[in-house]
Amino acid sequence: MRDFHLPGRSAVFARNGMVATSHPLAVKTGVAVLEAGGNAVDAAIATAILLGQCEPQMTGLGGDMFALIRKPGQDIIGLNASGRAPAALSAKALRDEGLKTIPPSHPAAITLPGAVDGFCRLHADHGRLPLADILAPAIRYAEDGIPVAPRVGFDWSESAGNLQASGAKHYLSGGAAPSVGATFRAPAQAEVLRRIAAEGRAGFYEGEVAADMLAALKAIGGTHTAKDFASVACDYVTPVSGTYRGYRLTELPPNGQGATAILLANILSHFDLASLDPFGATRAHLEAEATKLAYDARNRFVSDADYMTRLDHMLAPETAEALAGLIADDRVLPDAAAITEAVHRDTVILTVVDSDRMAVSMIYSIFASFGSGHASDRFGILFHNRGGGFTLTEGHPNEAGPGKRPMHTIIPAMLEEPDGSFMPFGVMGGQYQAAGHARFLSNVADFGMAPQMAIDAPRSFAITGDLQLERGYGPDVRAELADLGHRVVTPETPIGGAQAVRIDASTDVLQGASDPRKDGCALGY
Repeated sequence: MRDFHLPGRSAVFARNGMVATSHPLAVKTGVAVLEAGGNAVDAAIATAILLGQCEPQMTGLGGDMFALIRKPGQDIIGLNASGRAPAALSAKALRDEGLKTIPPSHPAAITLPGAVDGFCRLHADHGRLPLADILAPAIRYAEDGIPVAPRVGFDWSESAGNLQASGAKHYLSGGAAPSVGATFRAPAQAEVLRRIAAEGRAGFYEGEVAADMLAALKAIGGTHTAKDFASVACDYVTPVSGTYRGYRLTELPPNGQGATAILLANILSHFDLASLDPFGATRAHLEAEATKLAYDARNRFVSDADYMTRLDHMLAPETAEALAGLIADDRVLPDAAAITEAVHRDTVILTVVDSDRMAVSMIYSIFASFGSGHASDRFGILFHNRGGGFTLTEGHPNEAGPGKRPMHTIIPAMLEEPDGSFMPFGVMGGQYQAAGHARFLSNVADFGMAPQMAIDAPRSFAITGDLQLERGYGPDVRAELADLGHRVVTPETPIGGAQAVRIDASTDVLQGASDPRKDGCALGY
């Protein structure tokens, strides 16, 4: 239980259904869908689509989506709705341009948007309410507008410079980001949603909406074609999982980095974290060293599933044991040699549980803040830049290529506890996500933290030679880590954001938790 003398938020408890995500209006919309008779998939779709209006710097129809779904008494289902590179993409041509990586706003960074196809597939296979009813709230808000929330406004102003001319037309006002409390409207996207409601995926990937996107991509030198858009298709995939202290962590397989979270947890299982101060230097040091090693494996091996051959190696217990043996408690490893790749922190995560105890963990992203910065002219569809996750290293399994999916940082997750309690959760934050999953798991399994406390707790992250520590860590911890050899820095923004809904096995009561680093909350009924 938290100390009620101190600032913080209580977990939310309810019996029927629960939604947790990063914007209150999206949470309210998801709960309303549940109360209207929709199931967890209906609510997740309604919530996600609206987040594209609430947090346009984070996500939108031009992005990708991944989901994990568990129906009572059934195995967890995985959906990969990440788009592929256009058929004409050539790594050699990009190298011939003199590029060593794919720049964020380069047309080659724009892979096909997969999310809409994924939403339509999930609805057709698992939804209950009509699609038009599910999309109605987002259509209304797109036309009437949404006041800009504080964290959204902060992110918007920080990343307004990422918007190119076509993106600035739709997402800036007089060349500037809207202020907190200003109303943002996107009536053109309301029309796109009406077409999706009436025609399904064809309303987005064919016809006038697709033509608008293709014209914009052609204008900036993209190789995308109508055939590329029409051929977008999501895939059901078999999740991967691992155990840690009796807890089972389930993730999606590559091209996402879920296997990295499992490998990182497996490395940490060789240390007695539970005996340590949860916010002390030793735990932060061990996690930093394990993160370097797990992420090096990710950068070497994770790619489109059709090209990856080392998944079993990443998940093998002996791999984690060997890597754990490289970690010392009195010195810092040099940065693991890693393949250079583009990464960023922007995406949204949402978790939903309904009255039948169907559970959904869904993550939906345009990659960088405002994606590529480019948008279609008429409808204002922001193009993501997930192709920045490719490498241009010749022969690498994640080398950019026609029809390939790039390595993805976004990963939904589910956690089964030793007593049978079950929790869809997610930790957004670009590269941090795999480390965030392992930290959340350890907070719960090693230190007995309830979900809200596990989310609230200060975070650390070793990346690009730095050890980022949020301000929740004290000066003595910072000094001790610096003495070990870590280059300790305070990040400009908080590290990531998380959401979770726990189904208690003994009471069947739902417990929702939402990250205070964002504007959102958990609500139930």
